[in-house]
Amino acid sequence: MSFLEELEWRGLLHQTTADREIKEHLATPGRVGYCGFDPTSNSLTIGNLIPIKLLVHWQRAGHKPIVLIGGGTGLIGDPSGKDAERQLLDREQVDANIAGQRPVFERLLDFDPKKENAAVIVNNADWLTKLNFIEVLRDIGKHFSVNAMIQKDSVRERLLNREQGISYTEFSYQLLQAYDFLHLKKTVDCSVQIAGSDQYGNIAAGVDLIRRKLGRESSQQVAAFGITTPLVTRSDGKKIGKTEKGAVWLTADKTSPYAFYQFWINADDADVVSFLKWYTFLEKNAIETISQQHAQSPHQRIAQRELARHMTELLHGADALAKVEVASQALFSGDVRKISEEMLDEVFADVTHTQHDRALLSGNGLSLVELLPQTSLASSKREARQFLSTGAITVNGEKVEPERQLTTSDLLYGRTILIRRGKKNWHATRWR
Repeated sequence: MSFLEELEWRGLLHQTTADREIKEHLATPGRVGYCGFDPTSNSLTIGNLIPIKLLVHWQRAGHKPIVLIGGGTGLIGDPSGKDAERQLLDREQVDANIAGQRPVFERLLDFDPKKENAAVIVNNADWLTKLNFIEVLRDIGKHFSVNAMIQKDSVRERLLNREQGISYTEFSYQLLQAYDFLHLKKTVDCSVQIAGSDQYGNIAAGVDLIRRKLGRESSQQVAAFGITTPLVTRSDGKKIGKTEKGAVWLTADKTSPYAFYQFWINADDADVVSFLKWYTFLEKNAIETISQQHAQSPHQRIAQRELARHMTELLHGADALAKVEVASQALFSGDVRKISEEMLDEVFADVTHTQHDRALLSGNGLSLVELLPQTSLASSKREARQFLSTGAITVNGEKVEPERQLTTSDLLYGRTILIRRGKKNWHATRWR
């Protein structure tokens, strides 16, 4: 299956700059393509995962992927999708963010230098910061029409917003991204730029610049193309990866493996098959089989489990997945004493939790009637007594009597008590 065919069946192909020509171009392995990433944070989110995944498919199709990190353009800021001016970052922060992002790319792409199509990471600060302003205006700017630039959605919307407007700094972003494509074409014969659909205008500008600049130096048509992926959303139209607790990150220091696993396993039935296509590397036949099983028995959540397992192992490794699954099964069964101390900390951070004074557990201890209203499990002592009398409350997975007192002997690893109401409502308490 070709690169474009792979994207098409997964629902990840939005448009190309030249349908027939690009298919002919990609029929020969070894083409060079790139995708750009902004160093606006020291990690990446699952929103960034789609373009990274496209580079992985690109490499698997026999082509060479370039990860372009915008150390230069990151100092300017892309106005696409923004209704206000971005806050400018300094060079030190940009460099730190680049260092934080590298492990994600290195985990998913093959950088083995022995392979002809080994992935490489480049930083556009290496060439953009060396440009002469007059040179840019004469050799690059003259190829851009302001009339066309202001028709771009992100620019037009900002121009119509009199309160915000758009600075010349962000207005010039399109020139810089186009120059990136030109630079990579000239230095490593990069012929394809891959990006989200919101970048189509910038890609087209780069293709046009290459053909204007290099076409004059060659008697043949210069190969330069763009491929975009659609903006993927949940079935309800909402953005993927935004939760009540914020973004879902791809590194464990910002989103723990347990929380990462929980995000995927809690996918809605209406979204899970699309997620399998968009985010996993499972083959078409495997996804079709999972989809059929899911349709027949959605209550078994087979698709969600496969999605969560695949994604957690992909980003965090087999060992992390094994620990997460032990913790998840322990929480499901109630046998929480099987959870390791390290994983218990991740569970604590992910579920609703509160801090309490350890001294309250001394002597005869603290009654659950007193504690439950201080948690998310009961709104009053009356409600707490009701839940306790019906056996709805468990402490560390064990059902408790209505008169139950909590003492230091209930502490897991000397500091945590897990309380559950019913089958799914967990609350973690930390005692200091």
